[in-house]
Amino acid sequence: MTFSIVARCPRTGQIGVAAATALQAVGKLACHALPKVGAVASQALLNPYLAYDGLRLMEQGVPARTALERVLAGDPDANSRQVGIVDRDGNVAAWTGGENIEWAGDRQEANFSTQGNRLAGPQVLERVVETMLDTEELDLSERLCLALQAGIEVGGDTKGERSVNILVYGEEEYPLCDIRIDDHDDPLNELRRLFKLYQDEILPNMQKMPRRADIPRPL
Repeated sequence: MTFSIVARCPRTGQIGVAAATALQAVGKLACHALPKVGAVASQALLNPYLAYDGLRLMEQGVPARTALERVLAGDPDANSRQVGIVDRDGNVAAWTGGENIEWAGDRQEANFSTQGNRLAGPQVLERVVETMLDTEELDLSERLCLALQAGIEVGGDTKGERSVNILVYGEEEYPLCDIRIDDHDDPLNELRRLFKLYQDEILPNMQKMPRRADIPRPL
């Protein structure tokens, strides 16, 4: 009932995750990331601990595929889960359990993975992949925004979409972009509105905020 993207930008090192679903508040428990570590989308029969534990493993230097294998090994309901994961080096991995709602699947390319279940068909993920590949010169947040829009426009979730999240980290401990639409009758147009607001007003102010390099940690 969700489709998502986890990605790393090789040009900037930014790491992000984006998702859309027919349920409310997809950003609350499905989308997870840590700066300079990686990102995880945990969906279908939701288990947030797959993301929490996967990020902890990647923080210790465990690569994406190994981290995914290790967290799934401890989950007795793994066949009902769907997960996408990317690490700080751009390695990606995904899992689509056999008990996911059709159509379900995942696609991987260099530095990103997209996955979804209860979709209109494989064309949803195909359009996401095409859009991500065609926009490599753009900032990661804009690529994720355009890719979500593209997936929704060719059918997305068969039950429609009510919530959307785009979460991107750059060099700092705070997110560079965190757009959340928790419940909306027309989240696609709301995403377009909020992303323009982000680009025009929020991002310029974010770029003026304190940097960790200039703010020493207290002893």
